[in-house]
Order: sequence, then structure tokens, then C-alpha cells
Amino acid sequence: MNDVWFSEPVVIDFQPNGQRKVSSCFEAMECLDQRWPGQARDGAWRSANRVCRDALDGLRSPVEARKTLRKAAKVAGLLA
Repeated sequence: MNDVWFSEPVVIDFQPNGQRKVSSCFEAMECLDQRWPGQARDGAWRSANRVCRDALDGLRSPVEARKTLRKAAKVAGLLA
């Protein structure tokens, strides 16, 4: 399975640890699984998780994956 790269990174603010530029679906999955706050694991988080996994499997586009990641970060108040 190859990584799927975004046209431009999504900058997520994981305070107090600082910002992270997420440039690909693998990076997005790492953030969603390991760094995302527990209280922010809602429907938008689940959607981003699913769409990024689908993009890695070739079922969704990188544009869709980036868009859903950005939406999840915005809903969680993490969008820098």
C-alpha cells in the first residue's frame, strides 16, 4: 500500500505540543489514531478516519481525504 499525498498540508494545532503539518494519509492516520484528543473523537473524526483509510486503499481521492481531515480538525477546534 502506497501513501497518498495531499496537494497541500493540513496544519493541526495539538496544544500544548504545538502544530503539525499533515501532508499525507499515513500522517493523517497517525494523528487521528495517536494524537487526537479523546473528547474530540466524534462523527467527524470517524469520517476522517474512514476516508483516509479508503484513500490509502484507492477507494477515495486525496482531495476527499484532506477535506474530511480538515473538517474533523475544525470541528475539534484543532485547525491552525
